[in-house]
Amino acid sequence: MELEGAVALVTGGASGLGEATVRRLVAGGAKAVIVDLNAQRGEALAAELGEKVAFAQANVADEAGVTQAVERAQALGPLRIVVNCAGIGFAARIVSREGTPHSLEHFRRVLEINLVGTFNVLRLGAAAMAKLDPLPTGERGVIINVASDAAFEGQVGQVAYAASKAGVVGLTLPAARDLAGLGIRVVTIAPGIFDTPLMRLLPEPQRQALTENVPFPRRMGMADEFAMLVEAVIRNPYLNGETIRLDGALRMPPR
Repeated sequence: MELEGAVALVTGGASGLGEATVRRLVAGGAKAVIVDLNAQRGEALAAELGEKVAFAQANVADEAGVTQAVERAQALGPLRIVVNCAGIGFAARIVSREGTPHSLEHFRRVLEINLVGTFNVLRLGAAAMAKLDPLPTGERGVIINVASDAAFEGQVGQVAYAASKAGVVGLTLPAARDLAGLGIRVVTIAPGIFDTPLMRLLPEPQRQALTENVPFPRRMGMADEFAMLVEAVIRNPYLNGETIRLDGALRMPPR
């Protein structure tokens, strides 16, 4: 699928991996709708990138908000690309050193945004794509979800985050099979240690320790390296139903 003439909807598009994705797709000829809760950053980025980009403030787990964002994208042209970058993190052991159990409210919140929100955007985006005429390749669109290395090797304190991202990995193949008859591909990217606002929430010693576990290149990933893979997935019509790890061969240790 070519970027030229397509519209992309990118959640979490106002910063981090999402912002890098928006910038790369627009530079490649696509139009884009940035979906984010941060209106200040989202509107500023849309203004910077010009008339090919619009901003829609929405919680990804909210049906009405995402529906409006999809409609905004459809107003720009054929919505053929959805990239689900929105996500939150929360760190806590199941039982703390003081004997306090993990917050059920926080566990539900992480799953609500990272898993339910991903599915909400996927289903509404797919429904919009299903109405499009297929391209010469037979494709109508591609949906790219974002998981994490934590889906496979969740660390101590990551039970909520790891469960939510494992759910994203788990829905990838059945979603691709569900949507195959419509010519819609579904692919998940599982990033490792990337220099993003979410990663910057970790204490610096922990950030450095994680980087030391990356075999090569021994550093955090750069946001544009993620966006490069997004573009490659979009352009390769045979890539479907797969989760791709993007992590410099990192395998997460327990801590």
